[in-house]
Amino acid sequence: MAVESFTSMTVSDVTPRRTSKRSHALFEALEKEIVLGTLKPEQALTEMDLAQRFECSQGTVREALMRLNEEGLVNRLPNRGTTVAPCHADDARALLHVRREVECSYLDRVVARADAMLERDLHDRLNAMRNAARDGDEYRLSVFDRAFHRRLFEAADLPLVAPILTRCLIHNHRFKILNAQPNRELEATAERHVPILDALVERDVETLRELLSHHIATIVDFGPDLSNTGESA
Repeated sequence: MAVESFTSMTVSDVTPRRTSKRSHALFEALEKEIVLGTLKPEQALTEMDLAQRFECSQGTVREALMRLNEEGLVNRLPNRGTTVAPCHADDARALLHVRREVECSYLDRVVARADAMLERDLHDRLNAMRNAARDGDEYRLSVFDRAFHRRLFEAADLPLVAPILTRCLIHNHRFKILNAQPNRELEATAERHVPILDALVERDVETLRELLSHHIATIVDFGPDLSNTGESA
């Protein structure tokens, strides 16, 4: 499929803002560095150093670090400071299985509530993934990839479960990126979502469940094998 460049969606369009603008910007910058491995697992972080580096107050840094702690991307311990969270295969494997259970168990609710707005939102996120892949921007691709899956699950109307999926997604993507082979086919990552969207448009629950389950199990085709299924895309 051709890359569509008309979408104007940005990272901020799919990232909820719950803090100040400066704190949110710092959160996004640090999240990107952690996911891409610029900040290494278990690396120590200090509020003073980050405040100097990003030319902001320590209060702004503290707010951003609190959000990162909520996402499990940093560990903040009393009297021991803040470190980047580790990125172990056992955690990634467990979260992968949790993610598959969450995303695939409630697709009847998703399809029952699906409408033209959901289809349009998912199509916009797909196009944003394509544009990021075209630009070689793996982090931005991961942002819109996660946004696609969150928006799909949002239709299930299970708001207490949605944060669990959010955590699974960010850590699955982080593990994949940190351990993947170089020169991955980013466009293929985006296009893997096309059959999922097509099945939703057809309102075919069983096909959607099969496709999504396979999609999640084979996310590791682009990184280490965590699925223990022997499947390949």
